[in-house]
Amino acid sequence: MTAHHVALCFLLRDSDAGREVLLGRKRTGFGIDKVVGIGGHIEPGETAVQAICREVQEEVNVQVLPEDLVSAGSVDFVFPAKPDWNMYTTVFLAESWVGEPSESDEITPQWYPTDRLPVTHMWADAEHWLPAMMSGRRMDVRVVLGTDNESVAEVFHTDWILGGTEGVAEQQWSRGL
Repeated sequence: MTAHHVALCFLLRDSDAGREVLLGRKRTGFGIDKVVGIGGHIEPGETAVQAICREVQEEVNVQVLPEDLVSAGSVDFVFPAKPDWNMYTTVFLAESWVGEPSESDEITPQWYPTDRLPVTHMWADAEHWLPAMMSGRRMDVRVVLGTDNESVAEVFHTDWILGGTEGVAEQQWSRGL
């Protein structure tokens, strides 16, 4: 089974309370009632950038321009007990957008301090990779979920080794973060 291709974007801002990230409580579909990143499936013919710009608009009613997106990495979610849930996720960060986030049929958005994520309400994997990416670490992550499809069995990562405009020079996978 081929993994579903999805994209996520984490909007970041500085406030009087400190650094914050926009997350949302999922109102429908996969992950209902969990606090999740903003994003969704990449439609046929779309690039990850086109998809995330569309998804951010649909889910929280703000416009993110392609030039404002920062590639943060990828997360490959593996569900051994339910392979049709496997997802390959391209992760972006953005610090600039047009509009004020508001609720949609899919997401109820809320700002959270980046150093106090609501991990008890999120997928169990988020605390393994999200803080690192929000802090500037660029990497690819592979999360293997447990047989309950909720807990994390294993996490692997490879940091990006950047060289000029050529992007990733090599990959060396390591267990954990």
